[in-house]
Amino acid sequence: MGKKDTITKDYMNDPCIFADAFNYFVYHGKQVILPENLHSVDTTEIAMPYLADGKIYPVQKFRDNFKCLTAMQDENTTYLLLGVENQSEIHYAMPVKTMIYDSLQYASQVDMAGRRHRRHLKAGGKSGRKVSSGEFLSGFYKDDKLLPVITLVIHFGPEEWDAPMGLHDMMKIEDPELLSYIPDYRINLISPYSISDISLDQFHTSLREVLLFIKYSKDKNRLRKIVTADPHFLSVDRKAGQVIKILTGSDFEIREEEEKIDMCKALEDLKEEGRQEGRQEGWQEGRQDGIRKLILKILAKNQFSYEEIADMTEMSVEEIMEIDRSAAGQQ
Repeated sequence: MGKKDTITKDYMNDPCIFADAFNYFVYHGKQVILPENLHSVDTTEIAMPYLADGKIYPVQKFRDNFKCLTAMQDENTTYLLLGVENQSEIHYAMPVKTMIYDSLQYASQVDMAGRRHRRHLKAGGKSGRKVSSGEFLSGFYKDDKLLPVITLVIHFGPEEWDAPMGLHDMMKIEDPELLSYIPDYRINLISPYSISDISLDQFHTSLREVLLFIKYSKDKNRLRKIVTADPHFLSVDRKAGQVIKILTGSDFEIREEEEKIDMCKALEDLKEEGRQEGRQEGWQEGRQDGIRKLILKILAKNQFSYEEIADMTEMSVEEIMEIDRSAAGQQ
């Protein structure tokens, strides 16, 4: 697992950040999904499908983040499953990827319903009605219900998401009548490039600052103006700062004792460091150019050997010879 994957999974596992993402996408920022009603569940999706030869072939996939949402009046009642897929890079088969995750989850629910019914019958229990042959074979009874699953893809990159948004976008079918019979599995996407700055205010956690910083990370002048003018960037929590640093490749320092980070100061420190490096590089280039000119003057007098010049300038004999050959080639 790469550093970007690790840092985004850890960040999005926070119930407050997780809830904020879904409240933005589903409810336009209204605080409907509460963090205290979210509970982490196993991110492994497993199904045991039977193929034509009658054998079982296990299928296993791992989601990035997966939580169940419990009913507010009864915290033991789950009525919705929410998943997040974090993408630092654009994924051009995302509709298929999310469809597999969701399909495996639904298949798992059907399998669990069958196991539950078989345990009940084995224990001598009765359902209160006659079980039909179809119910017995499928293991899923007529009154059984599936828990709905919503998967949200979060693109942690500044580029425009130019990948397919649904299965139909991945197919080349010109017959509209035929296409109408093929289900189009659409993805749910949050991508900073396509979100206006005003819409980003619908986020209520540091996810806003993370996405805003990423959005303008390729435009340093615009980024500096936005960060300087926005008071939220004066105190960004440590995890959000780490996400910003790793995903944008910004080389600002995060000290161990810091719980909050002043991004304005971090950008200024980074800018000053760049100035210092520029001055240092310029000095080094000037020094090297001066040494080269001195060596050429010594060579022109033809009084010293390559070895003697190397001792005087603390350069290698090969470097002295290369300077001599270059000068000869320019004449």
